[in-house]
Amino acid sequence: MRNSFLIANPKGGSGKSTLATNLAGWFARRGHRTMLGDIDRQQSSREWLRRRAPSLPYVATWEIAADKPARPPQHTTHVVLDTPAGLHGKKLAHVLKAVERVIVPLQPSIFDILATRDFLDVLLEEKEVRKQHAFVAVVGMRVDARTRAAAELERFLEGAGVPVLTFLRDTQNYVQAAAHGMTIFEMPAFRASHDWEQWLPLIAWAETGEIDAKP
Repeated sequence: MRNSFLIANPKGGSGKSTLATNLAGWFARRGHRTMLGDIDRQQSSREWLRRRAPSLPYVATWEIAADKPARPPQHTTHVVLDTPAGLHGKKLAHVLKAVERVIVPLQPSIFDILATRDFLDVLLEEKEVRKQHAFVAVVGMRVDARTRAAAELERFLEGAGVPVLTFLRDTQNYVQAAAHGMTIFEMPAFRASHDWEQWLPLIAWAETGEIDAKP
């Protein structure tokens, strides 16, 4: 499906739901008919939807009918899929057939880097990716540019073979927004303008498929 995004990383706690909810919320704010699909057992994104106020831009979820597979609601234009830790094998291959692009969140710890390195190797060998039906990019999560861990992350990403869209800082803004079913784009500018700026390369890529600028 066009304008469909898979948020994936086998490492738990990598920031998948943070990326998924904020990206879906951005699309909804732009007036797109957006669905946030949660295929994670923890159902973090579905819980976010339950907390979302009716006054905020609407984000749909799966349309479920008896004896039928879950599917996006009719007239949906943008789909964001949140995924479980450990996504691999046939399930990964199946999901890749349903999306246009893949975003891999990655935190600056050696454990996250090692797990993600192996995942990227597997991902780039998947048939749908090799046929370029799915375009893969990385987003650095909870990155403090002043730390040695951040420097290690940058060195790893330089040789990863996939584009790096941006680095998102470690801030309570994401935690507080999620608790109310909001995105950082629905927070006041005096609190979140720096976060909005960090999202600009990711938004440009999501809307055009082009890398806007090096983070």
